[in-house]
Amino acid sequence: MIKRRPLLGGMLAAGTVALSGARARAATPGVTATEIKIGNTEAYSGPASAYGMIGKTEAAFFKMVNDQGGVNGRKINFISYDDGYSPPRTVEQVRKLIEQDEVACLFNDLGTPTNTAVEKYVNAKKVPHLFLATGANKWGDYKRYPWTIGFQPSYRTEAEIYGKHITAATPKAKVGILYQNDDFGKDYVNGLKDAFGDKYDTMVIKAVSYESTDPTVDSQLVTLQSAGVDVLVTAAIPKFAAQVIKKLADMAWKPQHYLTNVSISVGAVLKPAGLKNAVGIITGAFIKDSTDARWANDPGMKEWRAFMDKYMPGTDQTDGNTIYGYAAGQTMLQVLRQCGSDLSRENIMRQATNIHDFVPATLLPGVKVATSPTNYHPIRQMQLAKWNGAHWENFGDVIEGSGS
Repeated sequence: MIKRRPLLGGMLAAGTVALSGARARAATPGVTATEIKIGNTEAYSGPASAYGMIGKTEAAFFKMVNDQGGVNGRKINFISYDDGYSPPRTVEQVRKLIEQDEVACLFNDLGTPTNTAVEKYVNAKKVPHLFLATGANKWGDYKRYPWTIGFQPSYRTEAEIYGKHITAATPKAKVGILYQNDDFGKDYVNGLKDAFGDKYDTMVIKAVSYESTDPTVDSQLVTLQSAGVDVLVTAAIPKFAAQVIKKLADMAWKPQHYLTNVSISVGAVLKPAGLKNAVGIITGAFIKDSTDARWANDPGMKEWRAFMDKYMPGTDQTDGNTIYGYAAGQTMLQVLRQCGSDLSRENIMRQATNIHDFVPATLLPGVKVATSPTNYHPIRQMQLAKWNGAHWENFGDVIEGSGS
């Protein structure tokens, strides 16, 4: 007995250490019995500040969820910082979220250049980098960056859809491209190359870029007009998209205009540019347009309007960023519900990449959220739409891209 007591004590001590280690491994930063911390970076200031409404909508959405009792018995602590659409600031803010605030995951961080700046760091830390507010095609690279996943349709797929429509509608078009000089803008160039194939060099007669720090894009538009462009594809953030629409009217230049989906908000882009000036613009849509009477009695939009009236009173409901933010928030909530009691970072990522045909309230009919361990492009469907002066009018079938 005397000899066995130290052995038994040693076994108990070892068991206690092992149990403590298991608990430590199981514990997730930002997760307690009553709370889940979720981090976000947003452009509340700077050249892309129109997107700040997305973060504001998501904060209001999570407040609504908390008022309804939270998720799995926990309240959501949504911590959102302004990075001004500046990659160096994004690095600072993301480090703060992970190392100081100790969030469980990052959600819907805005911007292609900003997320590019932190992608390697976040993946090295093995922090879920979920549903980025950017359609850069590279967010689907699950082999190199398994902790990063996009949300909206790929810009490259979107541009390919435009290219196919241009080929069918105006096969002799003289195409010009105005694009932001980063991965966001270059995805549109590559998408048109995918669509036009070996005819790209003859169909695209001029491609010019701009920097997000430029004051205007006036000189680029003059260059495109001088080249004889009659079909214009614009891949620009809201500030510059509004400039383009207004400048085209000032120049009395009327090319057929295709505009990136991320800059089609009625409130944030078209109103400042002049609603009449935007007539005829074609885009690819995946969310419902609040200015379209077709959705007046739609259950999903009624749900969104009730949320807006209660949690964002006085907010411009023609701003499509609120509709987008609501859809993104619902998708994040779905992931947390799927997690159940296991809120380890590994399981959060596992559930984010195992979503089966989830339909947020504000997506167009036929558009759904679906992911898998080898599909990091959650939304792959779009429908073409044309601005008629009052609302976006959808036409044609819902088109599914490859998401490759």
